[in-house]
Amino acid sequence: MLNPPIVQPGAVLRAKMAEGTVVLPGVFNAISAISAAKAGAQGLYLSGAGITNASLGVPDIALASISEFAQTAAAITAVTQLPVISDADTGFGGALNVRRTVIEMERAGLAGIHLEDQVSPKRCGHLDGKRVIETAEMTAKLRAALSSKRDPTFLIIARTDARGAEGLPRALERAKAYADAGAEAIFPEGLESEAEFEAFREAVEVPLLANMTEFGKTPIISASRFEDLGYSLVIFPMTAFRVMLRALDETYAELVAKGSQAGIMNSMRTRAELYDHLDYAEYERLDRIWAAGSQPPSM
Repeated sequence: MLNPPIVQPGAVLRAKMAEGTVVLPGVFNAISAISAAKAGAQGLYLSGAGITNASLGVPDIALASISEFAQTAAAITAVTQLPVISDADTGFGGALNVRRTVIEMERAGLAGIHLEDQVSPKRCGHLDGKRVIETAEMTAKLRAALSSKRDPTFLIIARTDARGAEGLPRALERAKAYADAGAEAIFPEGLESEAEFEAFREAVEVPLLANMTEFGKTPIISASRFEDLGYSLVIFPMTAFRVMLRALDETYAELVAKGSQAGIMNSMRTRAELYDHLDYAEYERLDRIWAAGSQPPSM
């Protein structure tokens, strides 16, 4: 249902993190966020790859702008009452660009963002050939991010891609440096075993975020196992997107080949189910109340 974003979503997320590992399904637009919320998610993860792939139809190579990220984030926080963490790529530039990124993403109603230490244009975190910026440049970006947020609970997460670019020992050194610079959580990307996840838990004291993506360098690990490993957040960035894309491909192939949707009707949400999903009746109810000169109970 369309509503103002929740107040201090970062505080809401931090409270959930204090209770245990929070699973954040990946979303890429407002309708996917509604589906995740109705499934019972405690929070959401806005995938940069999802935004870029879905909105622009291009690879995740820094072609989407901060405006496109913030606009998508604002659409999501307007229709769910869940805390949302968003990818913010490399901050869309240097330290001053990071300042604008934090301002825009906080204004969009997010609970927090993560910034990565890749050289721009970036690459997918599970591809080879990544390059990372100097540690000093990344810590400057983190200081800019921390000093630019208005809400003290807005979560600044430092992602390091150094595991693939420089090896595990250097990635651990970077994680420590980022935590020392004030990063409120660490996101180690492209890890290849449970032992590597354990190494990061031993290296830093701040909360940790695990990326449980598919078809990459990380083996499939359950959220309960990540809780055992001491991780506060687990994201599944492109799981729903990949399932959706296969369904789209199969649907269009059926339509083009047969010229009819008759054979796939059972795979669809009905019109009534779609309207229920979107809370259509509630919009009509509010419109009638306002037209009659009344005010609804607190929403």
